[in-house]
Amino acid sequence: MGKSGGRGDFEWVYSDQPHTSRRKEILAKYPEIKSLMGPDPQLKWVVSGMVLTQLLACYLVHDLSWKWVFFWAYAFGGCINHSLTLAIHDISHNVAFGNKLARWNRWFAMWANLPIGLPYSASFKKYHIDHHRYLGGDQLDVDIPTDFEGWFFCTPARKVLWLFLQPLFYALRPLVVNPKPVCQLEVQNALVQIAADLMVYYLWGVKPIVYLIAGSILCMGLHPISGHFIAEHYMFLKGHETYSYYGPLNLITFNVGYHMEHHDFPSIPGSKLPQVKQIAAEYYDSLPQHSSWTRVLWDFVFDDSIGPYARIKRQYKLDKQG
Repeated sequence: MGKSGGRGDFEWVYSDQPHTSRRKEILAKYPEIKSLMGPDPQLKWVVSGMVLTQLLACYLVHDLSWKWVFFWAYAFGGCINHSLTLAIHDISHNVAFGNKLARWNRWFAMWANLPIGLPYSASFKKYHIDHHRYLGGDQLDVDIPTDFEGWFFCTPARKVLWLFLQPLFYALRPLVVNPKPVCQLEVQNALVQIAADLMVYYLWGVKPIVYLIAGSILCMGLHPISGHFIAEHYMFLKGHETYSYYGPLNLITFNVGYHMEHHDFPSIPGSKLPQVKQIAAEYYDSLPQHSSWTRVLWDFVFDDSIGPYARIKRQYKLDKQG
């Protein structure tokens, strides 16, 4: 399976996450950044166009051979679906319709969820709040791999397998690390998704369903776009737990690469995060950043010092009460 090496534990720290203090400092110096907060009026149209594109693709693939179904799932449909998961990420911060219409954001996230093929948006929202509030929090931030993941996936071959299985770990990890009761929105999300899948199956058969779900799984696993999962918070430089990427893939991922800016200002839509960096450039230009998500994946696999254990963790006094 390859040479074993690297870290034997997470990087435990006893300081608060850096985003809270930096947010206060930047707002004190640049109060105009507050004007960037609030809904993005274009988001609903962009997302709806992507959902309808996938509906058209379902029709186009229903007569293709299986090899072409999987090819287009990986090369095209999965890219759109991965992008839609990042739209759902943006929508979870109420940037589609604003905080006053929070319920509209939850329903719209279900609409964005439809091409993904599996219910996702409501559960993501429930746990993503903890990721921001308790970044790196032991038993609170389910973005952090488990001890088993850190211990087992420690060789290049095993890390490749871990990258391929990322969707599975992201789905199951919350149930192990920080289980929460199923909420009404999750039930609604599941019912809406099942109804949509059944409609697609009734109209065009099983191939479009496989196209949607396979695309989601494949492109959230071993795929260049998935480099953002590693790039965002894995510790490539000791003591730094959040990194930005300013490359061209931001154009199809709702600027999720502007991740330091996002954690500093989660209520600012992804479309406006470049303006944050432009206004407060001196706060971000000197921080470590990634230039390629593909290079991130390569380094993750072949650098012994980087693996599932390469994450900063901290204890919060509110453990299991957040």
